[in-house]
Amino acid sequence: IALKDADRARRITLVAEPAPAQVLREHPSVDHVIVFHKKAGLRGIHRLRDDFRGRRVDLTLNMQRHFKGVFPVFFSGAPVRIGLDPGKVREGVWRFSNHHIEPEPWSHTQDMLLRFLKPLGIPRPDPLEWRITFSEAERGHQSAFFGNLPDAPVVGLVLGSNVARKDWPAERYAELADALASRHGATVLLVGGPGERELATAAVILRGSETKPISTLADDVRRMMWTVDGCDLLVSPDSGPLHLAHALGVPVVGLYGHTNPARVGPYERFRDLLVDAYHDEGELPDPRRTKAREGRMQLITTSAVLERVERAFDGYVSAPWRHVVRQEKQG
Repeated sequence: IALKDADRARRITLVAEPAPAQVLREHPSVDHVIVFHKKAGLRGIHRLRDDFRGRRVDLTLNMQRHFKGVFPVFFSGAPVRIGLDPGKVREGVWRFSNHHIEPEPWSHTQDMLLRFLKPLGIPRPDPLEWRITFSEAERGHQSAFFGNLPDAPVVGLVLGSNVARKDWPAERYAELADALASRHGATVLLVGGPGERELATAAVILRGSETKPISTLADDVRRMMWTVDGCDLLVSPDSGPLHLAHALGVPVVGLYGHTNPARVGPYERFRDLLVDAYHDEGELPDPRRTKAREGRMQLITTSAVLERVERAFDGYVSAPWRHVVRQEKQG
């Protein structure tokens, strides 16, 4: 957004894997999206190369630590290639950039990415905006879905992440769903994709809860997005839907144990809703800790999550329950 706002004539192409590419599909600051099918191996790399053919690129910003970020940089042929400082990347990625952002201590990932603006002479936006945008048709589907739900708060439960060790135990979601229904009369939605782990977790919840949540699991990123946008509250491990909720202004209770919330937790807002099992008792949050910690998600109790849920209802969720466009909350 900052790049486009600084120069409306600037044309911005984003390279992303299939799921995040869908998030960017309607974004007003993105002129073109190239999908990198990394999981397709050599075929995906060849397709990426073909997508760059005949495309003029003057500048690349490689915000990736891992080697997958090298391929777009190489195929772009851009004369100016800005990357993370060498101390932040792996696998020799720094060698493919001819400029690097200034070395600084590890910080929240959002802060680190905003540093790419400095060498371009663009000031940090204040306030930050994400401007996630939905089409008119998507708004229609959203209105039809939420319009058929009871006049009550809607709470989404995100059942999985990209790494199993970041997930919360399935049976605790069932306890949480029943507590949400009994304490707040909430309609509970199960949010996520059609992966094996998510479907297995959903089955445990539906068998183990007295209040049967509504499953919205589907292989449709855009539907997941407008579902999250329509919720009054989201409960999620470290995942794409969690960060999407943050960007959309939807209150989110973040469940962190495997990854460091000081580095990859919600940025600036909803920090008071975090459940932090990553840090030991008395240990100050420190974004310089980059190593994952094993077995910590099991330490998050249902009661700890419910305490944050109550805090969310007291401070963020308010009646009447109107599931409407949240564009005004995205700043």
